[in-house]
Amino acid sequence: MTAAYVALEGGHVLEARGRAPGTARGELVFTTAYTGYEESLTDPSYEEQILAFSYPLIGNYGVREERFESDRVHPRAVLAKELTEDVADWLASEGVPAVDRLDTRDVVTDIRDSGAMKCGIAVGEDVTEEDALAELEACKAMSEHTEIGEQVSVDEQTTYGADNDGETVALVDCGAKGSIVDSLLARNATVHVLPHDASAHDVDALEPDILFISNGPGDPANYEHAIDLVQAFAEDTPVAGICLGQQIVAEALGGATEKMTFGHRGVNQPVLDLESGQVVMTTQNHGYTVAEPGDHLEVTQINVNDDTPEGLDGVDYDIITRQYHPEANPGPEDTLDFFDDVLAMADARATTAVPADD
Repeated sequence: MTAAYVALEGGHVLEARGRAPGTARGELVFTTAYTGYEESLTDPSYEEQILAFSYPLIGNYGVREERFESDRVHPRAVLAKELTEDVADWLASEGVPAVDRLDTRDVVTDIRDSGAMKCGIAVGEDVTEEDALAELEACKAMSEHTEIGEQVSVDEQTTYGADNDGETVALVDCGAKGSIVDSLLARNATVHVLPHDASAHDVDALEPDILFISNGPGDPANYEHAIDLVQAFAEDTPVAGICLGQQIVAEALGGATEKMTFGHRGVNQPVLDLESGQVVMTTQNHGYTVAEPGDHLEVTQINVNDDTPEGLDGVDYDIITRQYHPEANPGPEDTLDFFDDVLAMADARATTAVPADD
């Protein structure tokens, strides 16, 4: 059996079975998703994190590229109770260390009790506990990854659906899942995907109907360029955001964000709409949340478990954001109509801009 060691913040070291070799470090988090491991592992929001699966068997329906959310695996390493050969081989081919035969119940309980924590992993024939502890010692806090946007964003503008005749969306890529683009294309939009550090001039040149801030990893306060874009366009252009995008919009408009103890990661997070009283199940993956929405935004949806904001609307601007992932993949598709609501903002703006007949 290949040796594997997992060093947790505080110095406790777990021994496991190695399934994909290498050393890694990152913030240890868990997901409760029971399906969708391919989508989770290719979600850019897991950049610089080590992902523990609470579901005991990961890989029981193989690995299919058409379910990927990006072009690579993003967690720095993977922990599970049991990984199938398909998933272990895939992670090894991507250079991502993986271990199993851990009591993931204990790991998840530790994270719930102590919070997301620094972690070091070493897997290989000759590794030792000290190798894992060395990785732990070198691990940085998520807020210290100030350039994390560069690791997950496109390098240059890319356009999808150029022949579509619907709304034009400027999607600022802070680590966007592919399903967000797909959801907009399915509604006949033209989507211009822009780097996370795009300038106001870059956006202006597109004459977009919607400015859309994507999901992504890390501390929203580190996305200064995206914050600047929201401030520049919110008054005159409808703005939407998902996950990190909601946090960035709040930061830009006088609100505040904060780090959560262990975050929300899974496909069964209940969200209450405050106007309708309806509860929907949602897919989530985030470690930060909006603490205060500020004067320009109002909370329209909350998490049933902890009352954190799950939806924001603009008070005096055309803005709609969601903390969860309406595009799902994986998870329930109860909230896909969010994308209809986003595009409807542009339609409403266009209608009010048309002068009345004399």
